[in-house]
This record gives sequence, C-alpha cells and structure tokens, in this order.
Amino acid sequence: MAEPLSPRSDLRLPALGYGAANIGNLFRALTDDEAHEVLDAAWNAGVRYFDTAPHYGLGWSERRLGDFLRTKPRDEFVVSTKVGRLLVPNPEGADELDLDNDFHVPAVVKRAWAYTADGIRRSIDESLERMGLDRIDLAYMHDPDRSPSPEASLDEGTIALDALKREGVIRAAGVGSMDTAILARGAASGGLDALMVAGRLTLLEQPALDEVVPAAERTGTGIVTASVFNSGLLARDRPDANARYEYGQAPSEVLDKAVRIADVCRAHGVPLPAAALQYTRRIGPVASVVAGSSRPQQIRQNAEWMRLEIPEALWAELAASGLIPR
Repeated sequence: MAEPLSPRSDLRLPALGYGAANIGNLFRALTDDEAHEVLDAAWNAGVRYFDTAPHYGLGWSERRLGDFLRTKPRDEFVVSTKVGRLLVPNPEGADELDLDNDFHVPAVVKRAWAYTADGIRRSIDESLERMGLDRIDLAYMHDPDRSPSPEASLDEGTIALDALKREGVIRAAGVGSMDTAILARGAASGGLDALMVAGRLTLLEQPALDEVVPAAERTGTGIVTASVFNSGLLARDRPDANARYEYGQAPSEVLDKAVRIADVCRAHGVPLPAAALQYTRRIGPVASVVAGSSRPQQIRQNAEWMRLEIPEALWAELAASGLIPR
C-alpha cells in the first residue's frame, strides 16, 4: 500500500495515473464513444487515478471523465482536478474552436483567472457538477505562474484549498506547474499535500532536483510527475528529431542527450519509454506518475511498461555516464 501523500492528508495515490487532457480533444477530436474506449482501456489496464481540469477542452474532459467514472464504485478510484481558471460564457466564440489552446472543441466558454477564495470554491462546485461526483480527492492550483500575480495566486489559493479540505470538500490540496520557482514556494509553505511537476522532473531533465524536491522532502509534500516523455521525445525507443519538445522542435543538444539515453536503454534491453515512466518513482517524494494518451493501445502499453522490471545496472550506467544525477 502506498504511503499517504503528506502528513496532512490520508490520500494515497497509485503509481500510475491517467492524464485526461486528451479526452478533452487535445490535438485531435474524439467522439464520446472514442473517449469512453480510452478510459475503458485505462480502467482495464488497472489505472485507478484519473487527473483532469476545467482547462482541458473547456470542460469536455471533466464531463466525459465523470460520465465514465459514475459507472464505477466510488471507493475504487482517485480523481484530481484543478482550480484557478473558471469557465465563463463566450457567445462570440460559438462558431470557433479553442485551437489557440490546442483543443478541438467549440469556444462557447472561455477561461478567466480566479484565485480568490470565492473563485476557487466556485471552480470546485462547477467541477463536481460537470463530473457528477460527490467529492474530489485532490485539487491542484493550475499554473498559478501564468496568472497575473503568480505569488499572490499561489498564496491565496493555498489558503482557499486548505479551507475546502477542512470542510471535507476535497481530501488533499496541491499545485501543478512547469515553473520550478512556484513549485518550490508551494512545497516550502508546508500548506500543500502535493506538487504536480510537469516536465521538470524527467529522465531527460531534472531541474526540480535543485530546489523543488529538497523543499518537498523538508515539508513532507508528495510529488506527482507529469509530461515524463518530454512532449513525446522519450515516447519511442529511438527519439525522433521531429518529435514535439515543449512548444517546438527539440534543440540539437537535447536531442543528442535523449539519443544517448536511448542507446543505454537499448543495451540493457529496456524500452526507452519504460525507463522514462519509471525513473521519477525512484526519487523519494514522488508518489505517482501521470501519463496521457488518446489511443487505447498506448495506455495499455504504458501500464505494461510501468510494471516492467528494470535492472539496476541500467540506472547505474546512466549515472556513470553523467546522463542522470548520481
């Protein structure tokens, strides 16, 4: 049985979670039936942690996830969503798609920053309504670093989520971001249970080891890692020079390092994506890894890779070669 996320919550997370941005039509449109097939594949592969957000498809991800999870026993799964962005009416967007955010959904609503206590409570209430669930296990502040006042948003959001946790509306509170300064500040506060570290703690790059992980260890704050494939660069046995990296093409030095890591993995008979999925679980505070996909076969493969036994010699060679920290 996994340890609780933090001393401040009894919530435990499975080792592998499904990130539900894709069922919000990220990058390509899915029908409701296709989204259900994706979630069914995750469930049948043993996944019991599902992460979503209002941002994902302007509520489509939450609605589709809720439709699926309402068919399952509530005590058999964990669900997390996010706060900080409310969905407000956008009548002029009725004939447009939300392609500026890479979601293929009608832009009939738009996002509005809301890190006040009232805004966060409203966000949770609306998420519960969209999902049709009776409670949310874990609520993350979503990218406070991108809000107009990052530090104020984080501080106000932490207080607001703590109030909701004390009321029993949520079981645990956290912050999700790609910004290591915000993540470190959130961990150092001691007021959160979890950090979702997106793309900053991976087999390829570990900037979160400098300040975020030590702060999490000091305060007993759990970590969930996301984007562990670095936007797809580590998703195949041989890194593709044309693969997405962050918001564009991979710089040559980054691609070169990914290829060198892949070569070591190949020498040990380990698929590169399996190593990418399992690596961060070796870091003390990391409780879970969240991975998303719009393809059922990929989800089944991720679950198999997470169960694959990886020899210690692989990690030792990567460290000796300077490809990961010792």
